[in-house]
Amino acid sequence: MMLLLKNARVVDANTDEKLDILIENGKIKKVEKEINLENVKVIDLSEYTVMPAFVEMHAHFRDPGFTYKEDLYTGSLAALRGGYTTVNMMANTNPIVSTPEVYEDIMKRGRELDLIDLFQVVSVTENFDGVNLVDYSKFDTPTLSDDGKGITTSYVLYEALKKAKEHNKLILIHAEDANISKIDYRLGEDLETIRDIEIAKALNTRLHFCHVSTVGSIEAIERAKKEGYPITCEVAPHHISLYDLEYKVHPPIRKKVDVDRLIKAIKDGVVDTIATDHAPHSPEDKAKGAPGMVGLESAFCISYTVLVKENGLDIKRLSSLMSKFGAETLGVNKGLIKEGYNADLVVVDLDKKVKIEAEKLVSKSKNTPFDQKEFYGEIKATFKDGIIKYGEDNL
Repeated sequence: MMLLLKNARVVDANTDEKLDILIENGKIKKVEKEINLENVKVIDLSEYTVMPAFVEMHAHFRDPGFTYKEDLYTGSLAALRGGYTTVNMMANTNPIVSTPEVYEDIMKRGRELDLIDLFQVVSVTENFDGVNLVDYSKFDTPTLSDDGKGITTSYVLYEALKKAKEHNKLILIHAEDANISKIDYRLGEDLETIRDIEIAKALNTRLHFCHVSTVGSIEAIERAKKEGYPITCEVAPHHISLYDLEYKVHPPIRKKVDVDRLIKAIKDGVVDTIATDHAPHSPEDKAKGAPGMVGLESAFCISYTVLVKENGLDIKRLSSLMSKFGAETLGVNKGLIKEGYNADLVVVDLDKKVKIEAEKLVSKSKNTPFDQKEFYGEIKATFKDGIIKYGEDNL
């Protein structure tokens, strides 16, 4: 079946112009200034912008073990509402994803849902013990992480990076020295970031830093990149939009100076991707101090408003941050609006103001400090393989 999207402003990492998009059998067949065909379904998108669907490198779907907070189904619905068709899920479930049995069960159930493409991260160490490495050869996942915990023993990280390189896997690091962060959370992140970079440099191997939040950490990463090492990093929407706020997240909301430095790093090309660290919690768990916030449904409008409207970032760069890097890293045929790519697309109204309303989120959890705040950029519809999975009534 063929579908023709007409008159849209088409934006990806390389493009920003009015174009038509022809979709056939779930893939992009043509992208041209004008495509006219008979006997094909046409959707006029002259009022909207079409971008590649977003790719989330870092989310928590809590399944198995904590499905009262989120599960594969509700997490996937939240992703679609936020414009995402690919999500990389962290391993801190119950049981932790350290065995092929747990991994395969999650992947199988995700495929059966047929909503989005789900990737499951596998732990670096067995059950996050920080000592014993998982056998990476038993998993086809592209990424590994003990997210939520830093790997505090240098020898363990060295061996983990060496083995990850052997098996062509990327470690996503939570940079935190937990002993130091009890005293000084900023120092805890900065010290471990610097140490982890030095170990990765010694092995000349890839390493990806999760939710970078401080001036010191982003500047250390920038230095390593300028030296030519394959270091990559992500920042979260809340770390570029909030400061001096007592809302518990991990790492914490920082200072205005950190926000400004992260935005500069994004504009300078230092930051590789925006990742939400979507972290659903029940009201009871949040009241007890559980760190984190939901983020999939609000990531685009926050990022677009803060980066593009308020700080002059080229929207093509935003597309690269939200789609291209993640697609390339996870090895999916997405992230650009180009002939031969999967027709995973998001339709947005850049001029529409959006009020984030916690109670209207489709995630099971409503823990967000953005409740009742307004941003620009409404997600109108999300296409997965050329099929509208969210927002059909909006077009």
